[in-house]
Amino acid sequence: MSMAAHRKMKSRKRSEMAANIVSFIIVILLAFVVLFPIWWIFRTSLMTNAEIYKYPPSFLPEKWLFSNYKKALEVFKFWKYFFNTMKIIVPACLAGTFTATICGYAFARLRFRGKKFIWTLCVGSMLLPPMVTLIPLYIMWTRGLGLHDSYLPLILPYFCGGGAFNIFLIRQFIMTIPKELDEAATIDGAGRFRILFNIILPAIKSAMIVVALFIFIGLWNDLLQQMVYINSSDKFTIALGLTNFRGQLKQDWSLTMCATCLSFAPGVIFYLIGQKYFVEGITMTGMKN
Repeated sequence: MSMAAHRKMKSRKRSEMAANIVSFIIVILLAFVVLFPIWWIFRTSLMTNAEIYKYPPSFLPEKWLFSNYKKALEVFKFWKYFFNTMKIIVPACLAGTFTATICGYAFARLRFRGKKFIWTLCVGSMLLPPMVTLIPLYIMWTRGLGLHDSYLPLILPYFCGGGAFNIFLIRQFIMTIPKELDEAATIDGAGRFRILFNIILPAIKSAMIVVALFIFIGLWNDLLQQMVYINSSDKFTIALGLTNFRGQLKQDWSLTMCATCLSFAPGVIFYLIGQKYFVEGITMTGMKN
């Protein structure tokens, strides 16, 4: 190797190292920006109210008052709200993931009349703001079907496809699977459902987990629709309970932040459990050989 080529290689390595260092610093800064509010909430939950209002504010609490969480649980009905939320999320996630998979499979593999038109409507519905459909849906569920103060208006829509984006995501994954596998299975005598359950589903497992996580996150944070359809305090979800709790405590920020930490902790835990599949699914890796 000539000296010029050697110098060029060393220069390229230096450039790559500098780019990696700069990228690492940017990632650290972005992570700090994202995580700092979460830390600030957690740190506030471990302080007294007098310490919270102290200026300049301290980055760490003087005393780590974990007893604040015990006090918060005495007035914030976390477990009741949690199980109420799960009554919505569990059936909605199961039904939404299953129906989105069925619909995505139909759009990716089946041939039927009006397929392109229906697909266009499905994708186009993602451009429709949720506020546009809120009042018509409320009238349909309450006056039309009599589902006042019920969880069903929040669950039943997920039995009808699981959402346009979820159908789109599943379809795109199925499109990456070679059709030759379907044809080989058909020659062996497999029907549509056997192909779906034995070939397609194992290949799109990560996409299905991503869909379930999206549904979970959407319902966990959906304050507006829960506020519209749920009126009884004994049916309050985490989002409604936290909103009501903040109104009751007013200026007691330490207990409010304790309740806030308790409210987002299950979502973080569920995400960490499915993080591997979430990253794999969202990057559209498709089928591996």
